[in-house]
Amino acid sequence: MKKSITNWNNFPVVEAKEISFDFQKDLVPKLAHSSIPHGNGRCYGDASLYSDVVNTLRFDKVLAFDEHYGIITCQSGVLLSDLLQIIVPRGWFLPVTPGTKFITVGGAVASDVHGKNHHVDGAFSNHIVAMTVLTGTGETLVCNKDTNPDLFWATCGGMGLTGIILEVKFSLKRIQSAYIRQKQIKAANLDEVMELFGRNMDSTYSVAWIDCLKSGKHFGRSILMLGEHADTGETQAEHKLTPREKALFTVPFHFPSFVLNGFSVKVFNALYYAKNYKREINSVSHYDGFFYPLDSILSWNKIYGKRGFVQYQFVIPFDASREGLKNILARINKMGMGSFLAVLKLFGDQENLISFPMKGYTLALDFPIRDGLFGFLDELDQVVADYGGRIYLSKDARMKKEIFWKTYPRAREFQEILKKYDPENRFNSHLAQRLMLKV
Repeated sequence: MKKSITNWNNFPVVEAKEISFDFQKDLVPKLAHSSIPHGNGRCYGDASLYSDVVNTLRFDKVLAFDEHYGIITCQSGVLLSDLLQIIVPRGWFLPVTPGTKFITVGGAVASDVHGKNHHVDGAFSNHIVAMTVLTGTGETLVCNKDTNPDLFWATCGGMGLTGIILEVKFSLKRIQSAYIRQKQIKAANLDEVMELFGRNMDSTYSVAWIDCLKSGKHFGRSILMLGEHADTGETQAEHKLTPREKALFTVPFHFPSFVLNGFSVKVFNALYYAKNYKREINSVSHYDGFFYPLDSILSWNKIYGKRGFVQYQFVIPFDASREGLKNILARINKMGMGSFLAVLKLFGDQENLISFPMKGYTLALDFPIRDGLFGFLDELDQVVADYGGRIYLSKDARMKKEIFWKTYPRAREFQEILKKYDPENRFNSHLAQRLMLKV
């Protein structure tokens, strides 16, 4: 029986047959001719949606943990939140984490997630020791950078199209406490915040919130947040390696569409910028608040209403970033398409197949779905492409195939690897069909 399935942004909603499995031996007999792996549904788009989906959440065992060297092996359905409960009390942390801990390890690989430390530590793929993949040929293959490297690199950032990730072995980051030494610096405009990023390249974690509706001399005013793992002497907490789990509150219903408008975004942005009453604020905070501020609000996606929203994230190469960001922010400002969440990060070097990061600046924006939005985003897509950038596939549900093939130069190579490991298209998705990755 089919049911309605969507991801975190509530767009699109599809009717799909869903299967689950507890053991690998039970999986193959259940597989439809064409399906896609689906984890906790915390991505934004249609990469894990199709007529048949394979839910991995019950395949969620930690198989090994070398506490001395910080190497963990787990099944793909394990949530990062569950791993944190295990590794933090033992003095370890995730090597790379996105802005939510409620994603699966398999999803972290398929999206090749990045975090606030990409310019220092790279993406999730940089820390994988090995993984096991059930491919479309029916084979269960171990792969890493040396063994079946084509499968490895196609699976990292491959949106689940190479097969079902079964197990992942990856390295962790040593920590002394569960706290982050944080510095917040107000920047008067976009030029200043980009200069601050440049002066703080040695910071492990860096991210900036941007007011995308401010114009004039304060165009692109921002708050830059820098972070380092605090040592035991920098926190007064009694339990220095204690993870947190409980959310503070829940959004109980979908907000009416009129709540999110240009005026409310401007008010929110003004209040958020003003909360930093000093030019620079130094503090020590728990990692949960630094990395996962929105996880404290269950069902926060309902704020955007029943029509859902689009999280639009792009990257522009370093040399063109300043001009490109100004161009795009000016267009957003002119259209009044404000975003409550406008997050700027710096990427380091990365040259995978269709993984998203490249050396440059990436900006993520949330737009409630409304009339005229998709046409406006098509316009932004072209601007991004003209500057040599690209759109994040894990957050995309509407990009045209022409933009994809123009901005992902190794897509043809990726497609050939898919033909090798999935010649009969056993794994497919709405994203793959829309972008003509599977033909």
